[in-house]
Amino acid sequence: MLEEIESFVEEKFRGLVDEDRARKITRQVLKAEDVMPPYEVSLVFTDSETMQRLNRDYRGVDRPTDVLAFYMLPQQKAESPFILPPDKTLHLGEVIISYPQAVVQAKEQKHSVEQELTLLIIHGTLHLLDYNHEQPEEEKRMRGREEEFLTKCLPP
Repeated sequence: MLEEIESFVEEKFRGLVDEDRARKITRQVLKAEDVMPPYEVSLVFTDSETMQRLNRDYRGVDRPTDVLAFYMLPQQKAESPFILPPDKTLHLGEVIISYPQAVVQAKEQKHSVEQELTLLIIHGTLHLLDYNHEQPEEEKRMRGREEEFLTKCLPP
């Protein structure tokens, strides 16, 4: 079964992002959310300028952000099962993370860049699965899952 988690790290950040670990975190979230192969997800680690452009072009917000998720399938109610396309592979989408913003946020939160990247990978992956934080109850549900996954994904 196809379990494809692609990662792309912009050249200036290569060696700073552990791509194997990023894929493992994504896999853990998907498995815990009952998403079984075959599936495809892409992880992209880029700069603040690219994030600002994407945020402006797709969300109408002209400033950099930490993580964006572009899902491939129409979003459904969380209780509804995903319907597989004809090739039987669940094409979930892309999670795009700003490495420089992760560094800034790690300093602000007084934790490691690794922890911040872990949180952003979890956050973006949950967005692909139709979690959001627009309403207080939705945010509570999403933040709760993030905390659960952080506990599981961070080294002791």
